[in-house]
Amino acid sequence: MESEKRWYVIHTYSGYENKVKANLERKVHSLGMENEVFNIVIPMENEIEVKDGKKRSVQRKVFPGYVLVEMIVNDRSWYAVRNTPGVTGFVGSGTKPIPLTDEEVKQIMRSMGVEESRPKIDLQLQQIVRLALKAARLPDASAAFPKLMKNAAS
Repeated sequence: MESEKRWYVIHTYSGYENKVKANLERKVHSLGMENEVFNIVIPMENEIEVKDGKKRSVQRKVFPGYVLVEMIVNDRSWYAVRNTPGVTGFVGSGTKPIPLTDEEVKQIMRSMGVEESRPKIDLQLQQIVRLALKAARLPDASAAFPKLMKNAAS
């Protein structure tokens, strides 16, 4: 099948997403497949609900009945995921699952509030400020002090 780590969508019985995730995590661990099945995610987003005049934050499933799995598809991993209790199948045609595109994964993760880690640049420029000290006791004295400036582009 494929030897590259990609995100796939599995279809589950509606309302069984959490059980499927727990069952699949248990199965991956017991079969020692941590190097084939990497992440199992139920896409959720926070929603503000107003009930009895009170606001509260609730998590809502973005795609009820679906679970995302980051995995390398081979015969063994496909069989393990496909035969997990509560899984009805992979999203795709026939027996060949179709991976999500990178853009689709980024969009789903962004909607969940999981941002892709970007390197943070913390650049400090140093500017030397020369001050002339005028005092009766030090007529020709001057000193240099570094002035640290935070780069506005970071």
